[in-house]
Amino acid sequence: MNSNFFFEKKNIEISKLFPKYNFKSNFIVNSIKPLELASKNDISFLDNLKYKTHAQNTKAEVCITTKKFENIFPKHTQIIIVKNVLFELAKILQIIFPFADIDYPDTTLQPAATYKFNNVKFSNNVLIGKNVKIGKNSSIGANTIIEHNVIIGDNCIVGSNVMLKNSIIGNNVMIQDGSKIGGKGFGFIPLDGKNIKFPHIGKVIIEDNVEIANGCTIDRGSIDDTKIGKNTYLDNQVHIAHNVKIGENCMIAGQVGFAGSSMIGNNVSIGGQAGISGHLKIGNNVKIGGGSGVVKDIEDNQTVMGYPAVPLKEFLKKK
Repeated sequence: MNSNFFFEKKNIEISKLFPKYNFKSNFIVNSIKPLELASKNDISFLDNLKYKTHAQNTKAEVCITTKKFENIFPKHTQIIIVKNVLFELAKILQIIFPFADIDYPDTTLQPAATYKFNNVKFSNNVLIGKNVKIGKNSSIGANTIIEHNVIIGDNCIVGSNVMLKNSIIGNNVMIQDGSKIGGKGFGFIPLDGKNIKFPHIGKVIIEDNVEIANGCTIDRGSIDDTKIGKNTYLDNQVHIAHNVKIGENCMIAGQVGFAGSSMIGNNVSIGGQAGISGHLKIGNNVKIGGGSGVVKDIEDNQTVMGYPAVPLKEFLKKK
């Protein structure tokens, strides 16, 4: 499940990517991964001291970073010093995964009747790409598109006008009408008057017994994956940005928005129209009131409300 099978990958030697550097071995790059997931023959990156611990313990063969971070890494990791980490990373991604910068139309789509699935019900005008897997006792609604290599488990219900791409979906999952899952995230680099697209090679993982209501959008990961934990429920029009991790047994009310790379614990409840800023860590058993704006980490077992979100008792004192 961790290997990338949604995007075409070029076999590129590390010396071709960084010709000014000398390497112990001229290996073919396996992939580009976050510091904590990278291993031998992988490239990783660091541009934020918040991830210092991950950098100190990474198993990445090569890491792209800036000069101020060059002494953080273990001895086995070779450092590539650059001025703009994300820009250099985007260039490397474009070379290795040339079709991940834009959501190109899936030219393998065919009517569902073209394929043979075991005990799966299809409504009218369903289109399916090559190598799609759908588990038994699942139902797919009208005008839904399931792009190549998507995996859907057993006993799933997918509504009408749903778009699924770059996604792995567990068992007993319900996805209601109009939801779009697995599209490219909102990632670009402003540079010299231009917005440079950042390729997204991650996927969306939806675990068992999740319910996603109408009109939700869940972006695939950029380098990492976007993940929704078991038994989590999303209300209508929830937006989940790239690399977000939502834990198990969470309840997310309508029009909540999650910015990229935030991590949400288990048993979290979030009221309608709340906003969660990027790269935050929300603990277990947290309750966030409707309309709140979360701009910093929240520890376990807290109840917060307001903008910026503060402990509930403090919020009520101000009223």
